Amino acid sequence: MADEIVSVNEFQVLARQALPKMYYDFYAGGAEDEHTLKKNEQEFQRIILLPRVLVDVSKIALSTNILGYTISAPIMIAPTAMHKLAHPEGELATARAAAACNTIMILSFSASCSVEEVAASCDAVRFFQLYVLKRRDIAVNLVQRAEKSGYKAIVLTADRPRRGRKEADIKNKMNLPQLKNLEGVISIEVFSDKGSNLKPHTNEIFDSSFCWRDIAWLKSITNLPILIKGILTREDATKAMEVGAAGIIVSNHGGRQLDYTPATISVLEEVVQAVGRKVPVLLDGGVRRGTDVFKALALGAQAVLVGRPVIYGLAAKGEAGARQVMHMLKDELELTMALAGCPSVKAISRSHVRTDRDRLQSML
Repeated sequence: MADEIVSVNEFQVLARQALPKMYYDFYAGGAEDEHTLKKNEQEFQRIILLPRVLVDVSKIALSTNILGYTISAPIMIAPTAMHKLAHPEGELATARAAAACNTIMILSFSASCSVEEVAASCDAVRFFQLYVLKRRDIAVNLVQRAEKSGYKAIVLTADRPRRGRKEADIKNKMNLPQLKNLEGVISIEVFSDKGSNLKPHTNEIFDSSFCWRDIAWLKSITNLPILIKGILTREDATKAMEVGAAGIIVSNHGGRQLDYTPATISVLEEVVQAVGRKVPVLLDGGVRRGTDVFKALALGAQAVLVGRPVIYGLAAKGEAGARQVMHMLKDELELTMALAGCPSVKAISRSHVRTDRDRLQSML
């Protein structure tokens, strides 16, 4: 068929056609010059694969384990906001897609469906992503609700003391509706005659004083493991280990916060080396191909998170589209592993890739 979708990137085109410009820009856009947004994808292209031949790849084992939970492939669904802007069923459709693919979905703090609604939608392992507000009792409320609803981990997003400047949202006068998880708890419908409510929404209620010493407080209010999302340096990876993080997510918030931060794949190895494989390191940002997943695993990630492509699939074809995105990445990873001579995820090693740093060192 001429209109058959053959790559994940094609869903972005379909999403752009399906969504109002304001909503498409909200999902697709990045901070300021969008340098980091672009680099997240581009830097994957600078990594070369080094396949092994004459290896028995008649069977490929894709499954892996994250915090004791087995998933069908090392590809998880990243926390992204307001899925109902993409599709009427919102996060309920995304959760069902994750369950059908036997993977872990991380539900966003800024979801358009509640913690409880998503938990009731299907039986699956899922994590909850948290921002800490100035009113700490709200974080306590959300964490306790997530724990009661069967979520298996808390993902603390650490790179957003203030909201990044997304110029498309300002031009479009983008306004978010009331967050479902905060209904009856706090109102964040902060509208402005000047346009977008996104900046006041975060800057007026988010706790910009939250720091490393406060992780002890967060650990005191839950029995769930805490992963820290937004780590980009060796120094912060070391601090995350010191405060007892159960996992680290290498992320620059999809290029939506501080522009000109490094592409996540370019700093992944530095973070992995700092952690020493004591806790899982996940990579978020720029994954669009199975080869991207393979490269991240070769550089030490235990799994990758996929955000925008799932939203694009949801916008284009609902639950089926989100599911198709995940299946396409999984199928591409399986093919890459076979062609690279890796019969299992554990067989993927550092020797299967060559980076710019490797090429530079070989010239010295």
